[in-house]
Amino acid sequence: MNNFLQKPGAWYDGASTDFIVWAPLRNTVRLVLSATPGVTHPMTRNEDGYWSINLPAQPGARYAFLLDEKDTYPDPASLSQPDGVHGHSEVVDRTTFVWSDDSWQGLPLGNMVIYELHTGVFSTTHDFEGILRRLDYLQHLGVNTIELMPLAQFPGDRNWGYDGVYPFAIQHSYGGVDGFRRLVDAAHAKGIGVIVDVVYNHLGPEGNYLEHFGPYFTPRYKTPWGSALNFDGAWSDGVRNFFLQNARMWLEDFHVDALRFDAVHAIFDSSAVHFLQQLHQLTTDVGQRTGCKRALIAETDANDPRNINPAAKGGYGLDGQWIDEFHHALRALLTGDTSGYYEDFGEITQLEKAFRHTYVYNGVYSRHRRRTFGGHADNNPYDQFVVFAQNHDHVGNRARSDRLSRCLSFEQLKLAAATVLLSPYVPLLFMGEEYGEYNPFQFFVSFSDPDLIESVRQGRAREFQHFADGAPLPDPQAEETFDQSVLSWQYHEGSGAALFQYYRYLIGLRNTRPAMQGRTRDTMVVHPAMGPVLPFERKILNDQLFIWLHFGTTPVTFENTTGNHLARCFDSADLQWDGPGSPACPEISPGCTITMAPWSAIVFEKK
Repeated sequence: MNNFLQKPGAWYDGASTDFIVWAPLRNTVRLVLSATPGVTHPMTRNEDGYWSINLPAQPGARYAFLLDEKDTYPDPASLSQPDGVHGHSEVVDRTTFVWSDDSWQGLPLGNMVIYELHTGVFSTTHDFEGILRRLDYLQHLGVNTIELMPLAQFPGDRNWGYDGVYPFAIQHSYGGVDGFRRLVDAAHAKGIGVIVDVVYNHLGPEGNYLEHFGPYFTPRYKTPWGSALNFDGAWSDGVRNFFLQNARMWLEDFHVDALRFDAVHAIFDSSAVHFLQQLHQLTTDVGQRTGCKRALIAETDANDPRNINPAAKGGYGLDGQWIDEFHHALRALLTGDTSGYYEDFGEITQLEKAFRHTYVYNGVYSRHRRRTFGGHADNNPYDQFVVFAQNHDHVGNRARSDRLSRCLSFEQLKLAAATVLLSPYVPLLFMGEEYGEYNPFQFFVSFSDPDLIESVRQGRAREFQHFADGAPLPDPQAEETFDQSVLSWQYHEGSGAALFQYYRYLIGLRNTRPAMQGRTRDTMVVHPAMGPVLPFERKILNDQLFIWLHFGTTPVTFENTTGNHLARCFDSADLQWDGPGSPACPEISPGCTITMAPWSAIVFEKK
């Protein structure tokens, strides 16, 4: 049997349920149904270590597996854990939901405007329904793709999601399988794609029972979060299949448009065919079967295009990757913060390099890493890279979890947005930044193990021990830490309303102006920085835009050296964006001067 065709879990067909679990080293596996305590059902093993049984169990039935007549555990491939990570699994009907998105064809990554959100704090209901009710808002903003932080079942009802321990089970407090399907279907009806953040490099510490079923983990590698998953050792075929089937579930069964893989540099695999390459092939197959384009996006700080290069070039074939260095270069310029990993940044030439070469450290020495670092991405189109001014990591993994709205002026916030949205890269917004959300996005958990809770508290204290303002760090376990992170939705008036309209305009410009559609390397020309000003051109066919980003504290004047008569079409300092007013003339002849306000972005077109 080809075990990569084997789907683990509970599969209800309208009359009975097939229960399938991989436990290759167990002598016996028996199915336990909660409705018949004291009765167990022997399962049959095949040559690849998959145990199965068919019983007339109906949706809603609770079940678990008894291993070697000793211990009982939930299903590793459970689709629902209504009683939490330690409770029995639940049979779910996968067949009755009626999708209405047959005409949905998906979105190319290069056309996406991504909005990252956390289901728990996006709304006061803390669930998928809260997102569904804001789809009109997101559509009005111009967002065409939402990215949900991990949804896999985690302990309790408060967590970022990276402590998930049931990759197939959708967090019950969010609305589970039914709530998620309704959200995806409704999003597609409004032209909005859905990305799910998945974690294939580790599992969380509480409720992680995978090791009792088989050799899912390996001692050969270590991750910052615990044991590494076994993608290349003995019995790794079953491990790979487990996660391949998980990806297939999201993309095919739940109609998800793309997966974002957490920290792929912590997916260790020395196999001739890398696990990520198998994921690419699976995604291609799903796309061909469904007629809908799917995408795979890697998070990595390795500055290695291997993840996104095709197999013919020795790559894994993923569609895109996050680029932290664009964020680092931008934030260091705006805030002046050069602590920690920002010590490699702080000069405008580094942002210039992020625009020109994508990787800032592309085979040059990194002070922070104390070594030469990075490869080259000059042969990769811009639309393979996702950039941002804020995201969950770079807000939440700060001592106070403070957003840019807490440390930047209004003009600086607008400049940050323009830098991202006027670039040729795929833009990602972090929930609330479009109106200057003030509430923090703090790190929160709801574990039940007292020792684990204390360990998390101490770990956060060690991580931020250099932060010496005297105030205590937020307690990750405290419910108030979670409550303080819920969006305020104060976007109706004042600066919030102006900033929202500003984002709308820039997204609209990005989506409608021909010059902004260029994604190949020959559609942007990045000129050398002029002091605090970074000039670049966006062009395609006969449409050409000239853009200047000014990161200085005082007005600046420079000559129009483009050789063209220019007409101003955007200035972040304009009064309509609650700015001080544009000091630039509406029209500029060759050789005449252009004046820019502090912390501003300006766009001219050929007259």
